[in-house]
Amino acid sequence: MSTDPRDHRLAVVGGGVMGTNISVLALGHGVPVVLVDVSETVLAQAQETIALKLRHAQLMGKLPAGRTPAKLVTSLSSDAADATTVIEAVTEIPETKAQVLGEVSQLVKPGTLLISNTSCIPIDEMAGAVARPDELVGVHFMNPAYMITMVEVIRGPRTGEAAMTAVTDLLAALGRKGLVVNDAPGFVINQVLHPLINSAAKLVQDGVAPVEVVDGLLEGCLGHATGPLRTADLIGLDNLVDSLNVLYSRTGDASCRPCDYLLDLVRAGKFGRKTGEGFYDYEKVAS
Repeated sequence: MSTDPRDHRLAVVGGGVMGTNISVLALGHGVPVVLVDVSETVLAQAQETIALKLRHAQLMGKLPAGRTPAKLVTSLSSDAADATTVIEAVTEIPETKAQVLGEVSQLVKPGTLLISNTSCIPIDEMAGAVARPDELVGVHFMNPAYMITMVEVIRGPRTGEAAMTAVTDLLAALGRKGLVVNDAPGFVINQVLHPLINSAAKLVQDGVAPVEVVDGLLEGCLGHATGPLRTADLIGLDNLVDSLNVLYSRTGDASCRPCDYLLDLVRAGKFGRKTGEGFYDYEKVAS
């Protein structure tokens, strides 16, 4: 593999928030993408979302100037046989991710890089499901992937040197810098971030301060670019709860047990920006 975008072909499995964000990043850097999902409705919505985000990324100057976006193809099957890299971006449920990666690993040629865009699940848990564990590596793209240039790269105990070289080349082709961490639940970013968000939500739940004040204090006093609760809305509160459950079950850390306020929002279908309401009401802001 090389750092030239023309030498890469991605298959992205999962047409949700992160799947579309990663697709935008790749397409904008000239890397063709096959986006795979089990739902025609999801794929149709994903195409619209990707077109919108591509325009946004171009307007923000976050893509290489003058480069024509690569071709996007959507598919209802695991159409990844010709990909140089497969990126799994499905929901943060260990069994689902392991099943998807296992199926894909049986379809692709040996030497194909397999990436899990997991936020909390240890890579070695999923490595047991794939045909060639040495080809699996974790890459934690932040949201939105086309705006944030730093990524967390997770090397599992069975990840091979060839996979580490391949992921480094891919990230260079996408204009991204990766910092490598060892395998652990939540890795570095989310072992720090997710308990912080949960604690912030509990402060609101307990009446210590409203949402805007909690965020405002962390922004104004600690220099956070975005407060933890607005960040949670961007992540997706449903995904956040799934990740917190993974952390809690594997570490026993009580700060990772989702608080009632967070669970109530998810039960009400208030997942954050993607549904128009979470800790904040984005429909009200838009109007």
